[in-house]
Amino acid sequence: MNAPAASILVVDDEPDLRTLYELTLLREGYRVETASSVQEARDQLKAHRFDAVITDMRLPDGFGMELLQDLRDQQRRERCVVMTAYGSAENAVEALRSGAFDYLTKPVDLKQFRSVVASAVQGSGGVPAPRAARSPGQQRQAATAAEHASGNAALDKLVGASEAIRNVKQRVAKVSRGMAPVLIHGESGTGKELVAQALHASSQRADGPLVAVNCGAIPENLLEAEFFGARKGSYTGANQDRDGYFQAARGGTLFLDEIGDLPLAMQSKLLRSIQERSVRPLGSTQEETVDVRIVSATHRDLAADVQSGRFRQDLYYRLNVIEIVIPPLRERREDLPALCTALLSRIAQESGMPVPALTDRALAAIAAHPLTGNVRELENLLHRAVALSDGEELHVDWPTGATDPQAVRPAASPGSPPQAQAADATASAPQSTTCAAPLPSDLQAWLDQQEREILIRALKEAGFNRTATAARLGISLRQIRYRIARLNIAVPNDQDPHDDMG
Repeated sequence: MNAPAASILVVDDEPDLRTLYELTLLREGYRVETASSVQEARDQLKAHRFDAVITDMRLPDGFGMELLQDLRDQQRRERCVVMTAYGSAENAVEALRSGAFDYLTKPVDLKQFRSVVASAVQGSGGVPAPRAARSPGQQRQAATAAEHASGNAALDKLVGASEAIRNVKQRVAKVSRGMAPVLIHGESGTGKELVAQALHASSQRADGPLVAVNCGAIPENLLEAEFFGARKGSYTGANQDRDGYFQAARGGTLFLDEIGDLPLAMQSKLLRSIQERSVRPLGSTQEETVDVRIVSATHRDLAADVQSGRFRQDLYYRLNVIEIVIPPLRERREDLPALCTALLSRIAQESGMPVPALTDRALAAIAAHPLTGNVRELENLLHRAVALSDGEELHVDWPTGATDPQAVRPAASPGSPPQAQAADATASAPQSTTCAAPLPSDLQAWLDQQEREILIRALKEAGFNRTATAARLGISLRQIRYRIARLNIAVPNDQDPHDDMG
């Protein structure tokens, strides 16, 4: 037995158009209901559940946006596609920002109409091709599970648990299901392409291609052919027909990296292709419909570029329907341990060799770097450290001008024991060679002993409450646990039954 055909509600006040849409969908095998007003559509939605709602923007008793709001307020599963008159780009963008799955521009191209409806139905869990043979629900469930797993795996590549990166992940998960264009903004090296990959993998287009394009790396005279394709003989060296990026991304996602580097002439052509959802290959007289979702990225301030005339305002508003801002690494330094661990694991996998262990001292040296190049600079730093390290521990050079706290002790905290305060004062004060304290023969053992004494005293003063001890010393609970285990400090388990709950 085949899965039931998807059901669609078509809302339009023009009888001829309503009939045209209905017949088109019936030929595709869908079940179709119609309405000519907002109230009729609400009555249909009360009586039935649909897989998708296709509604005109302007209706005799209101707006299609009201139906979209109803679906959102009631947390209905129906995907909503809004139809708007040609030239009403602002309305279309507003609909997408309000949660519409997609929009169509009137007069509607029926090929494009069928494609958008199929995408909407598939995303809502319906059957986009009702005439195809399917096992009873099994194939659709498997596809949904695979899509979910793929999306989670892609989100896991956005390493970190800071609030900043959690917000990015939540934003990706929220907007990935629709067709609205997304603009990713972030400094170089923050991972804009990883976010684009996560958006694609979490969407209903995950089975389609993800085509990534670096807009700043294509010679200006080749841009049109690269984006839209070319026909044989259209330019010198064109010995055969070839597809462009739009055609290659059909059914998937087109990722336009560094979109701000596109010249103005190409911006105009790109805008038309996005608006019309069609391209004209170089040397061709025919338009080709393309079904792609546009995700773009930039490190530039495009709003400022619009003001200065370097970027088209209409293209900016078309691309920036939904914005995802990736924080620089300096704003999420608490993610450094997890990032270093993940990057070192990848370095080990690529080199086929074990990498030295990441110590607290190495992590402190990494944190002392400004890391203005963000995660990309961090990865380069770790590659260099792995290559230059000898032994089992990772050695990271301290940046110029930074002080290694294990070579020169910092000022003691108020809770430090007297001998530690004396040692700190001695280390920080100018010394003559005649009265300098003897150097330890085993620096690490000496440092461990100083740290052990400080921790034991702080633990005793806090009644062996690890949470309070960590707060007193200005470190995290995870760090205090690590140090207690590393230095083999005995802590009574019954002293603080709650401090491990964090």
